Amino acid sequence: MRTLRFAAGVALVMIALAARAQGYPAHALSLVVPFSAGGPTDTIARIVAERMSRALGQTVVVENATGAGGSIGVGKVARAAPDGYTLSIGHIGTHVINGAIYQLPYDLLKDFEPVAMIATNPEIVVSKNALPAKNLKELLAWVKANPQKVSFGTGGAGTPSHISGVQLQKVTGTEIQIIHYRGAAPAMQDILAGHIDITFDQAANSLPQIRGGKIRAYAVTAKTRLEAQPDIPTVDEAGLPGFYMAVWHGIWVPAGTSKAAVTKLNDVIVETLADASVRKRLGDLGQEIPPREQQTPAALGAHHKAEIEKWWPVIKAAGIKAD
Repeated sequence: MRTLRFAAGVALVMIALAARAQGYPAHALSLVVPFSAGGPTDTIARIVAERMSRALGQTVVVENATGAGGSIGVGKVARAAPDGYTLSIGHIGTHVINGAIYQLPYDLLKDFEPVAMIATNPEIVVSKNALPAKNLKELLAWVKANPQKVSFGTGGAGTPSHISGVQLQKVTGTEIQIIHYRGAAPAMQDILAGHIDITFDQAANSLPQIRGGKIRAYAVTAKTRLEAQPDIPTVDEAGLPGFYMAVWHGIWVPAGTSKAAVTKLNDVIVETLADASVRKRLGDLGQEIPPREQQTPAALGAHHKAEIEKWWPVIKAAGIKAD
């Protein structure tokens, strides 16, 4: 009899959960952006949230929660109820690099359920025009021939460009002068002015300067060429095989969120990313939408884990700390 009562109780719980899932979402959702309004992540979030709102029949409200390199906003989602109404948007900085440079009060893998990867923005190896190197192999030879004289600009300590600079030192076996700026924009200004030699910059930031002939591009840090600028070779083609770094964006929910809610959100994001208007708006920002097979929760989870396993040892070995 006790076994029957237990089974009946489990059945009632499952029925209640199923009923709740069928009515989901019943009110507005919050998409937490861990950076200020107007930045790249916020812009991507607002493009995606607008289209998701139409598909869900409920408003997806973009909420900016800033501070500590994005860890405050991500932590807010980690502590939220796992009911499918609070979402986290973030990228390699917030969901990978921060785990190696901050003492976080949450676990980046265990405390979140992946929903979907929504966009990726690889870096481009660029230099001032005055550099003698005309291709990537010549650039690498020049770097090796000028130890400790090469100046490399970053968007700040612990940023993807900084990690790329550290990795460049490792693969070339030489030291470069790594110079930190308060963001990618001032670093680019010094490249344009000829004050520093090279940087690895997000495609969205550097493409206008490349197209204007103001800086020289050598390679894209990805497996495939950019749709927005297909004449730039990949690192594999240009002579630095496997040197991949991209500022990819994904969406997560708190751990414990029902599979039904995750599936619903993923379906809506897939629909959103297939929308021609969304694709154009993201493309105009230099963002590339991942192929359909890479938009699943499992694909984001696998990629997230692989990025942590790849970059944490590099960051920790180099002793990189947050500003």
